[in-house]
Amino acid sequence: MPFARLASATTPTCHIGLGLAAVGRPGYINLGREQDLPPVRTVDALRERTHELLDAAYAQGVRYVDVARSYGRSEEFLADWLNARPDIADVVVGSKWGYTYTAGWSTEAERHEVKDHGVATYERQRAETAALLGDRLDLYQIHSVTPDSPALTDKELHARLAEAAAQGITMGFSTSGPAQADAIRAALAVTVDGEPLFRTVQSTYNLLETSAAPALAEAHDAGLTVIVKEGMANGRLADPHAPEALKAVAAETSLGCDAIALAAILRRPWAGVVLSGAATTGQLASNLHAAAVDLDEDQLARLETLVEEPAAYWERRGQLPWH
Repeated sequence: MPFARLASATTPTCHIGLGLAAVGRPGYINLGREQDLPPVRTVDALRERTHELLDAAYAQGVRYVDVARSYGRSEEFLADWLNARPDIADVVVGSKWGYTYTAGWSTEAERHEVKDHGVATYERQRAETAALLGDRLDLYQIHSVTPDSPALTDKELHARLAEAAAQGITMGFSTSGPAQADAIRAALAVTVDGEPLFRTVQSTYNLLETSAAPALAEAHDAGLTVIVKEGMANGRLADPHAPEALKAVAAETSLGCDAIALAAILRRPWAGVVLSGAATTGQLASNLHAAAVDLDEDQLARLETLVEEPAAYWERRGQLPWH
C-alpha cells in the first residue's frame, strides 16, 4: 500500500483505523450519540474525549487516524494529541478537503457542512490543514466524490494535487451515495502526465450497503489502498439497532454486533484499512475484537441477507437526524 509506515506495522489491529468524525464536532448522524457523548459538548469536553480515544487506540495497535476539514475540530484535536507526544512517530494521518464545517459548534444548525470541490476551496483548506498538521499529514483526500463532481474533470485542480503529491503527500478520494461504483471508476481514469493521480479510495461499505465492492476490488487491483468507512452504517449495525440476523450471529460468537459487522469487512481481500468510528473507549475495544472473529460460511450467508438496495440505503441515511 502507499503508506509505507502503515504497511510496516506489525500489530494485529493494523488494518483497523480510527475515524474522528463522531467526536470532532458536537453534532453528527450516528445513532445512539445522545448516550455516547457528554450532555454538554464543549470544545474542551470533546477534545478530552478525542484524546482518550487516541490514547486507547494507540495502546491497542491502531496506527491510522482519519480526520477531515468538515469534522469540526478533529484536525485540531489530533494535532494537539500528536504535539503532546513527540515520541510517537508511527501514526499515519489522513485528512480530507471539499466540505466546509458551517455549524459553528452547534447541534441546531440548519446546515452543518457545505460541499465545494473547486480549486479555491482546495487551496484554502490545504493551508488550514497544513497549519494544524504540518508534515504529519500523510494522505489528503477529496471528500465525497460523486460521478458528477467537478473534481473528476478539473485539470487545474489535478495539477495542484499532483504538485502536493510530488512533495510527498499521498492523494486520494472518498465517495458517498448510491453511485459510488461509478465515481470510483471515473476517478481511476484520472491521470496527470500519464500517471494515475489517486493512490487511495475511501468508500462506504457495510453489511447493508455492498454496491461499491466490485469497483473497490478494481481499485485494489490497480494498486490503490482501499479504506472502508461507515462499516457500522452510522450505528444501524450496533446494539440495540442491529438487525436480528446480525444479533443472532453475534450471540453465537459471544461478541458484539459491531465486531461481527467489521469482521465481515476485514474478510474482503481488497480492504486495506477499515475505520472504527467509535465515540467511547468501550466501543473502540469492542470494535477491535473484529480482528479475532472467525465467521463460518453459514454465518456469512445469513449476514449477506441484510443487503439493501443502494437507493433505499442512502435515502434512509439521508433521513438520519444530526444529534
